[in-house]
Amino acid sequence: MENSLVNKYNIPGPRYTSYPTVPYWDEAGFSGNAWKNSVIRSFNESDSEEGISIYIHLPFCEALCTFCACHKRITKQHSVETPYLESVLKEWDLYLKLFNGKKPKLKELHLGGGTPTFFSPENLKTLLEGLFSTVEIAENQEFSFEGHPNNTTKEHLQVLFDLGFTRCSFGVQDYDPIVQKAINRIQPFENVKNVTEWAREIGYKSVSHDLIFGLPHQTWEKMEHSIHKTMELKPDRLAFYSYAHVPWIKGVGQRGFDENDLPSGDEKRKLYENGKKLLEDLGYKEVGMDHFSLEHDDLYQSLKSGNIHRNFMGYSSSKTQLMIGLGMSAISDSWYAFAQNEKTVEDYQTRVEEGKIPVFRGHILDDEDLKIRQHILNLMCRLETSWDVQTAFPELENAIGNLKEMESDGLIEITENKIKITEKGRAFTRNVAMTFDLRMLRKQPQTRIFSMTV
Repeated sequence: MENSLVNKYNIPGPRYTSYPTVPYWDEAGFSGNAWKNSVIRSFNESDSEEGISIYIHLPFCEALCTFCACHKRITKQHSVETPYLESVLKEWDLYLKLFNGKKPKLKELHLGGGTPTFFSPENLKTLLEGLFSTVEIAENQEFSFEGHPNNTTKEHLQVLFDLGFTRCSFGVQDYDPIVQKAINRIQPFENVKNVTEWAREIGYKSVSHDLIFGLPHQTWEKMEHSIHKTMELKPDRLAFYSYAHVPWIKGVGQRGFDENDLPSGDEKRKLYENGKKLLEDLGYKEVGMDHFSLEHDDLYQSLKSGNIHRNFMGYSSSKTQLMIGLGMSAISDSWYAFAQNEKTVEDYQTRVEEGKIPVFRGHILDDEDLKIRQHILNLMCRLETSWDVQTAFPELENAIGNLKEMESDGLIEITENKIKITEKGRAFTRNVAMTFDLRMLRKQPQTRIFSMTV
């Protein structure tokens, strides 16, 4: 990667798990009733054919990882488990009331956090059996969860597998002891090896590991070591993320190290470029942005078939129009609207006990939003987008004009009604998507609200 391109395009920008992005939601135009109506509309349009997705946010962690930008609650008190899970099931009951007695078809389920494996296997089983008693489980369902290698037990893996989970993801981040200490994420390779091998022994069809580049004290030598250690276990998928340094949003959590300990923009891009080449040499295929998989994995197969999707859960090998987020801070997506739940455990549980769906903000998409959303989704998933009379929009000509310099730099190809990101431009996918982001272009942020794109 040319350093001049990194310097030129390394600017703050969204990761586009949604459009509009959260800072540009029109909260004044949002209401709980509008959200419920959008859920009903989406459910009636899509459930019988494709089913729905559910994301459950399980926010508790026993220790704070200083790289983490997730909504979490740090505690060693496991007495919090049962009351929280009871609230999640009560929230789900509030959604069931919107469906007029019709059982939803559950196609995708993901447990995220926080640390889902903070919860005991018994409590997770109680939660899931309570949920499953109210739904019809679709054929070829995709159930997945995130586990911490230090506290995921073989019992966790067996219980979840018996309940239909076939995919699991483990946060590794980096194997270097200096980096691990800086981010407060001490986990021996042996722990990752154990959970990976247990999962395969039990029968999980896909095991994923997360690696992060751009962490404090990281060098290419350390990153190379982490990738080679990962290859000893050969996960089916890899998330190879850029560290999002946003301490102005997340506060003290990301101040656990000196800013000078972070790799520079050029150094960080070298970590990505070298890491990408090594992963490809080792048999992995790059999928969208930040993700790699072996050819047999569903994620790569969905890319080839054109079914790959991206939402608040990241990349998915299939899509549903309606995704309901349960739990503190969870975000839901009805396609026509977004909604986020209360961001503290206490506020979340209070709202649920009051018999209210606990959303506190959201956005109702207008016709223009829906067009732009599809273009950005096309770019993020397929690295290209095209338009016709129905999908064009007034500022399209301006957007194309703003892309001319990227075309000159060899990052994209522009034809009469199509834009395609080149292999050279893949690292700048977020930059390309930003040229379509009308809400951000019309109201540029006055303060820094996004991580750097590179």
